[in-house]
Amino acid sequence: MTDTAPKIIPLADLRYASRVPAIPATLAAPTGLLSDSRGRPLRDLRISVTDRCNFRCSYCMPREVFDKNHAFLPQSSLLSFEEITRLAKIFVAHGVEKIRLTGGEPLLRKNLERLIEMLARLQTPAGQPLDITLTTNGSLLAKKARALKDAGLQRITVSLDALDDAIFRRMNDVDFPVADVLRGIEAAQAVGLAPVKINMVVKRGTNEHEIVSMARHFRHSGAVLRFIEYMDVGASNGWRMDEVLPSAQVVEQLNAEFPLTALAASAPGETAARWRYADGAGEIGVISSVTQAFCGDCNRARLSTEGKLFLCLFASQGHDLRALLRGNYADDQISAAIAPVWQARSDHYSELRAALPPDASLPDGAFKRVEMSYIGG
Repeated sequence: MTDTAPKIIPLADLRYASRVPAIPATLAAPTGLLSDSRGRPLRDLRISVTDRCNFRCSYCMPREVFDKNHAFLPQSSLLSFEEITRLAKIFVAHGVEKIRLTGGEPLLRKNLERLIEMLARLQTPAGQPLDITLTTNGSLLAKKARALKDAGLQRITVSLDALDDAIFRRMNDVDFPVADVLRGIEAAQAVGLAPVKINMVVKRGTNEHEIVSMARHFRHSGAVLRFIEYMDVGASNGWRMDEVLPSAQVVEQLNAEFPLTALAASAPGETAARWRYADGAGEIGVISSVTQAFCGDCNRARLSTEGKLFLCLFASQGHDLRALLRGNYADDQISAAIAPVWQARSDHYSELRAALPPDASLPDGAFKRVEMSYIGG
């Protein structure tokens, strides 16, 4: 007897709208020179490997939203490592040179080292290795640093919002000690995942008084400390403009304590403005995600945990690549379907926001944005 029972689709799979890219009648081969409607190339692919996290930071996964009853994606919805690698290979043919693994907390994904090994075998059309990196909250890093390095991970970015243990525990909202994250950073440096980048989200009224302490701690360490303006990503974090501390004020604070000299960008599309300590103690960066839009040279695409392609961190709709992967389409067909999606890209949310008065509203639909915990930073 044929089973005619209706297929049950998990509700979490329908969380964000998506469309399945069309397969063009003519399959154009990738040239590695793909650019969008504003002339921006495709160079950076950020891949979320899980929507789960063991922290409940208020600016990303606040406990009142992501509680014990929250419906995370079922395992069957997640892209397999083979599917991720297959898509990554297609994106590399279109020009991607850098892959960043994100989450959620990516180190929660079981056997992640195997995925890194698979990605590390990929090469650009010119035969160059990819730049493979990962962003983590650092909670599992001390245990996994060596295995990640051995698998082929080259660099790592650790989120750390305070050195004061009480403030850090309050911000991660799971009572996780800062000392364990610092041990993870030391382990990453010891195995050669360098330079380690430290990302501090600065939220006015919460941790801005930690700015100088963080700088003092990481000077002379070889790590690159970066200060990120509190962003309006998603709708769950209750973002308010008055909680944003502009990067200009961060630089002013630091310069008064440790004189700084501006540096040029190290690569096209870099999000952080770079500064070095005048006394040679190292480098810092500021990511002005609210006060200084950097849409103009954004070269990043984002792949969600279950295979939806998002063209902007602030996008509301994705493009369902998993449907193509599991629909028995060949690589050349999927490649040809991805190309016009990027070519039609016109996203410039931050520029739109910056052009409006502080109390003005964005166009309809602008606030229906994907959550950072789902798409990755």
